[in-house]
Amino acid sequence: MLKENFNKVENHIQKICDRKGIDRSTVTLIAVSKTKPVEMLNEIYDAGCRDFGENKVQELADKYEVMPKDIRWHMIGHLQRNKVKYIIDKVSMIHSVDSLRLAETIEKEAAKKNCDIDILLEVNMAREESKYGVFPEDVYDLLEKISKFPHIHVKGLMTVAPYVDDPEDNRVVFEKMRKLSVDIESKKIDNIIMSVLSMGMTNDYEIALEEGADMVRVGTAIFGERNYH
Repeated sequence: MLKENFNKVENHIQKICDRKGIDRSTVTLIAVSKTKPVEMLNEIYDAGCRDFGENKVQELADKYEVMPKDIRWHMIGHLQRNKVKYIIDKVSMIHSVDSLRLAETIEKEAAKKNCDIDILLEVNMAREESKYGVFPEDVYDLLEKISKFPHIHVKGLMTVAPYVDDPEDNRVVFEKMRKLSVDIESKKIDNIIMSVLSMGMTNDYEIALEEGADMVRVGTAIFGERNYH
């Protein structure tokens, strides 16, 4: 069942890429596996998935220990500074960097473990009070500061778009994200590249892909409804 779900999402992404003339190999499907048991993750892994997204540090660390080591783990949830040390050498990418203080902690912990870490800057493009992320007007200032950290490599931007009944309503959010990304790229800031736009979830990933997403974070369409605990 899960394999079918995963393959259905994969096929849908392929169709969108074909329609829009996007090279499929440039798009990463992240299976959002938060709250899901390892058995379910293994089933998706066997179907070919190698990118998994987690919201909680403890859950990511626990799954990291028991899952195959060729998995790329993505920290996509809000990250508290006191938890950074538990995942710094386990994650492929941190999507949710939204403050200088968090970046400073990531730099410090990465230096301790002598590892480099890829991050995305989380942008609150829709300016929702309930969401984390930097407002667009504060992005440049933060990037300039983070660019000085030797163990951190900014690879792009991430956003969590509003939950809407009609996914079309989020097109403007994704469009603005792409424009911001292009603007940043044109500034040619040292140690900052804009190769990744992480945006789009189960409800709206099709629109996100059409507007330039390189990573889509899909949970419900693969694993079914979320388990809250």
